Amino acid sequence: MLILLPPSEGKNEPSRTKKLNLKALSFASDLTAPRERALAKHKSLDLNKCDIAAKVYSGVLYHALDYANLSPSAKKRADKSILIISAAFGALRLTDFIPYYKFKIEPKLWKASLETALSDLDSGLVVDMRSSTYSTVWTPEPSNTVGIRVFTKVNGQKKVITHMSKKYRGEVARYLVSHSSSPKNPQELFHLLKKEFSCSLVKPIGKKSWFIDLIV
Repeated sequence: MLILLPPSEGKNEPSRTKKLNLKALSFASDLTAPRERALAKHKSLDLNKCDIAAKVYSGVLYHALDYANLSPSAKKRADKSILIISAAFGALRLTDFIPYYKFKIEPKLWKASLETALSDLDSGLVVDMRSSTYSTVWTPEPSNTVGIRVFTKVNGQKKVITHMSKKYRGEVARYLVSHSSSPKNPQELFHLLKKEFSCSLVKPIGKKSWFIDLIV
């Protein structure tokens, strides 16, 4: 199972002195060159202070994921299954050491490189919790992909939740990595999530992915 997350606008500035090493980051063979181009446009970044991505990203989603307080086994699953799409680094694991940065993603810079770097990661189940901005740079195989949407009900009608949807997506990510069994397909994912969340499974239409709609 692959869990796709966006970065967060909120970030912590690393306090430890650890220089950025692009060659040590995940997917270095395919993404070092576009990473260098992205960083070259933002010369004011302090590349001598880095921490793991799980600590740098501090927004609502990451607060709900609460990586620091996961059990050791859940952390291992999170490290293996979670992939963050980043404006500065393309794609990251939670344990990659990165500096503080704040700029928007440039899809043209990343599309081709991410297609190559991530080409073998969508053969199994993909749980896509990216925002629309970050979903443009890589499209996993739709038949294996389940997007997580968040709604509330107003007068019996579903209404999209925007900002606070990040909180619930973080809770979904935490719930998934906290289970030793990993769902293999959209139906198994739905049966697992409905134990904890009020939700429905939406079958794909045309070339679109599956969706699970949370009702909160």
